[in-house]
Amino acid sequence: MNLKSKINNKIFVFNSVRDVLAKANNEKSGDTLAGIAAESATERVAAKLCLANLTLKDIFENPVIPYEKDEITRVIIDGINTTIYNTISHWSVSELREYILNSHTTQKDLLKISRGLTSEMIAAVAKLMSNLDLVYAAKKIKVQSHCNTTLGIPGTLSFRNQPNHPTDNIEGILASIKEGLSYGCGDAVIGINPVEDNIENYTRVMSAVNELIRKYEIPTQSCILSHVTTQMQALEKGVPVDLVFQSIAGTQLANDAFGISVSMLDQAKEMALKLGTSAGPNVMYFETGQGSEISLDAHHGVDEMTLEARCYGLARRYNPFMLNNVSGFIGPETIYSGKEVIRADLEDLFMGKFHGIPMGIAPCYTNHMKADQDDQEIGTMLCAMAGANFFMGVPGGDDCMLSYQDTSFHDDASIREILGLRPAPEFEKWLEQYGVMKDGKLTDIAGDPSLFDK
Repeated sequence: MNLKSKINNKIFVFNSVRDVLAKANNEKSGDTLAGIAAESATERVAAKLCLANLTLKDIFENPVIPYEKDEITRVIIDGINTTIYNTISHWSVSELREYILNSHTTQKDLLKISRGLTSEMIAAVAKLMSNLDLVYAAKKIKVQSHCNTTLGIPGTLSFRNQPNHPTDNIEGILASIKEGLSYGCGDAVIGINPVEDNIENYTRVMSAVNELIRKYEIPTQSCILSHVTTQMQALEKGVPVDLVFQSIAGTQLANDAFGISVSMLDQAKEMALKLGTSAGPNVMYFETGQGSEISLDAHHGVDEMTLEARCYGLARRYNPFMLNNVSGFIGPETIYSGKEVIRADLEDLFMGKFHGIPMGIAPCYTNHMKADQDDQEIGTMLCAMAGANFFMGVPGGDDCMLSYQDTSFHDDASIREILGLRPAPEFEKWLEQYGVMKDGKLTDIAGDPSLFDK
């Protein structure tokens, strides 16, 4: 295994596969904070050159965190199809890139070969791609999933109706839901981030949301984004639960900080399938984002992009209904600028889809980052072109509870119209019944939440 490369008569020597992966990563403030980033653009190019010539076998035999020390590593490696891996283990990372970008390589080809790839291999090839490469490759893959509605049908773009409220006020939550519905937002999920995470509040909010869904016969699924243990309590108590949510990370140490483990997630999925209220079979909802492990000092010297790929390696164990990436949510210590967050969004969308995950993107940013609405809209358009299954729908694009900026109901409608995309079929039919949509476009009465006050 060669861990050297030469640029302008200077030889760069890297300590390990992990070191090469970190220094080959596009510039991210989190990697700089962790002291693992390339020190110059030249060193970054040298690392990419070195990475391009490594074989998939080199990466497989050198996981960034040892098998015996991390359960995420064990999940990833144990889940690999060894027959497929053995047929391609001699490929270099650059050869894998060429295969992905070949115009004759299909979705079927990519999803088959990905079963023989570890998350580190998928991260490695993404590091050798330009933004256009990532859009092109991600566009090839459209992963479908079903809970009560179907995500990922070609020609569709769905949205999470996100009616968060700073005091979990039921009246405020319901008002936001109705506004989102009036703009055609909610076919992915009606999902609320609660301020107060306990079984009593969970039951109170979920009951109100489900009553609204039943009253208007909305074809969707609901989710309260509490900690997974709260949702497991709800399932035990017979509270209606369509989707079980949890934020996940790419190291066991970071997941320990989240208060979760693989065995806990295994149990949660089993309970959701036995006690949940959705049609399924996909009953899990995950959220991830580059930098969470670095912000928790649980990164083991691994770059934040590679750790994000490992999140998808964990997620594919559960065949989730949806995974939402929020790389711009943490702040400038992990993703500093609009350029960095756009790059992260495209990396994450490709890596997630290549893992076979039904991916959504929140091309979001916080107010203390060097990013603005222009960056957010560019990220949204690029990820929509790349075939994201869904985006968020936030009133005014400004989440009044989580204090960050995301796609608004208006953005959602615009993206559908720009790209000629439509809601999930059953949801579109429901919107037509209320006069909100006709022939795939919003009508003049769209945006009037009083439609749902009758």
